[in-house]
Amino acid sequence: MAFFTSNLPVAEAHCDGPCGIYDPAAARITAEAARSMTKKMLDTHAPAGDDSARANYANTMARFALIKEEQAEATKHELLILWTDFFKPEHLEANPDLHDTFWNAAKQCSAVKQGLDLEACDALIASCEKIHNIFWGAKGRDVNFYLAG
Repeated sequence: MAFFTSNLPVAEAHCDGPCGIYDPAAARITAEAARSMTKKMLDTHAPAGDDSARANYANTMARFALIKEEQAEATKHELLILWTDFFKPEHLEANPDLHDTFWNAAKQCSAVKQGLDLEACDALIASCEKIHNIFWGAKGRDVNFYLAG
């Protein structure tokens, strides 16, 4: 037991993992994917054709819905990692609305999953942008937020 308690350096870390592994871009990417699937679902219309055409439509919509759900859930996962693992009390002092920002973003992820609402998708992406700016501000960097699509 003495080996484990003697002469070992003390390691301190700001984050649960090594700094540099956190990036809000992952949340933006998955939020954009959920928005893309929502748009595809809204733009896809049921055919008036035969049973095969209707079955293909149902299959396509089910696949789009599954992807939308997965991507919205992945967004929530990425945001919660940032909220719980990266941000610390000093960030809350500098950003008093930090908890509300994340709580609302998580609720927006759920809203995207629950329906076909582009406004909910846009609100989620706006939250991702706000979190992006807070995150990079905490690191003392000015990193542009951009959308892929």
